[in-house]
Amino acid sequence: MSGRHVDREDPEGLLSAASDPAGAAFNPLGGEAGSDLNWFFLLRERVQSRAATSSRHAWWVLWSLLAGLLALNFTFTVFIVALPTVAGQLHTSVTVLTWTMIGPLLAYGLAAPILGKVGDLWGHRRLYLAGLASAIGTAALTALATNAGWLLTARALDGVQGAATGTASGALISLVFSPETRVKAMGWWSLVGAGGPVIGVSLGSPIIAAFGWRALFWVQLVLIAVALAVVWFVLPRHEGAPVANARGAFREMDWLGSWALSGSIVCLMLGLSLAPSWGWASAATLGLGAASLALLGVFIYRLNHAAHPLIPPHYFRRRNFVMPMLLRGCATFAYFGGFFLFPLLMERGYGYSIARVGAIAVARPLVFAISSPIAGYVAMRIGERVSAVAGALFLAGSLSIFAVLTPSSSALEVVLALALSGLGMGVAMPSSSSVMANEVRANEFGVMSAAQMLSVQVGEVAGIEILETVQQALVRRHHLVAAPPGPGLLATFRAPFAIGAAVAGAGVLAALFVRDVPRQKRAGTAGR
Repeated sequence: MSGRHVDREDPEGLLSAASDPAGAAFNPLGGEAGSDLNWFFLLRERVQSRAATSSRHAWWVLWSLLAGLLALNFTFTVFIVALPTVAGQLHTSVTVLTWTMIGPLLAYGLAAPILGKVGDLWGHRRLYLAGLASAIGTAALTALATNAGWLLTARALDGVQGAATGTASGALISLVFSPETRVKAMGWWSLVGAGGPVIGVSLGSPIIAAFGWRALFWVQLVLIAVALAVVWFVLPRHEGAPVANARGAFREMDWLGSWALSGSIVCLMLGLSLAPSWGWASAATLGLGAASLALLGVFIYRLNHAAHPLIPPHYFRRRNFVMPMLLRGCATFAYFGGFFLFPLLMERGYGYSIARVGAIAVARPLVFAISSPIAGYVAMRIGERVSAVAGALFLAGSLSIFAVLTPSSSALEVVLALALSGLGMGVAMPSSSSVMANEVRANEFGVMSAAQMLSVQVGEVAGIEILETVQQALVRRHHLVAAPPGPGLLATFRAPFAIGAAVAGAGVLAALFVRDVPRQKRAGTAGR
């Protein structure tokens, strides 16, 4: 009644944004002074309102986030192929340019713990949008690079934005999906993580061949800009909104403990990356290891004594928080260690051409991408624990097959091993992500997502560097450095693949301690 009375006495009130959302497009005199700009915001309001009130709201959020992640990660694999060309154009070596892969990992490790907490305080939507916007800049910087230093800086900055988008997307998915259905969403998230590089190889290689490696990043820039527009339009502003008194909470963060964790991770990954060239027993490698342990000790001390620790210490007493991290670390150690060794195995052990190796290698990420969403739905029926155990077993079986290959082994056996590897990761990852998310409070999803991603990063670097070091040491021990492809070189891959299988077996043990989400119990008590 009061609203109608005001409208009759003040017709211009109809054009007020307070009484009519469309009134924001008009000035007080009723003119369309700002309509050339405000129609855009009105359209966004309508799209976001429709998304927020839709019964498929959570899926709107998921698809918009996945659009951004796909645009970000499709260059990951294909750029490795272009490194020799890039090295020639920038007058440097491939060895120097391998830091285009190592640098982002180190930057990610440094930034992820801090940015995860920033997202929890200032809003995950803001962090995700900021990450996408900065990715446009890093893509442009990469495409414009004129020397190795410029390129390495651009790729390191790309690791920082990867930490922003990675932690924010994981937190947002956990926020909008219920504990019972998160595993489905994580399956689709894993699909994009694995499928993006496959698409990158399929589409990126022709782009590089036709237009050069710089064109790849101009294409990525356009894709990221489109994804940014989609997320800005679709993702409701209340999703992952800032907490009350975010500024005060930000100031009260345990900065010493947070930076200690970041420094520990960076020292560990840097030591693992450089140990093959420096020597595992060198003073520099041991010094980085000691620094990593010392900083980890500082983090643990602050965890138990700081007023506002980065991660509440009681989470480390929960099996569904700790065991998924161990599983993810072990699984990525085995998966990426095998990922790196596989082309060397086929080229040096069997004499395969690079083109033939590439054609066969697609089986692994392809199965990973296909199995991930299916595994998310299956896990809702059989439970996360069974899924996690099965995934780790598939992965251990894959590396065990690689470890026993003989000169007479067929290509079918190799494809089977690759498929089992992709299946193992596809089945294990959604369950490990979802059970860990269910253990933390909603205002700590960012830190939880960062912890998950860091376990993956450490496992990836450790798997690649340790297994490569073992294989190269065997080559030198048996004086096979200049040997042609054959049984002798093939035998040097057995021990590293066996180590990878053993680490995957440790992942099986971690998965056995994972508890299922009690869906029936939750459903029965949801209305109470």
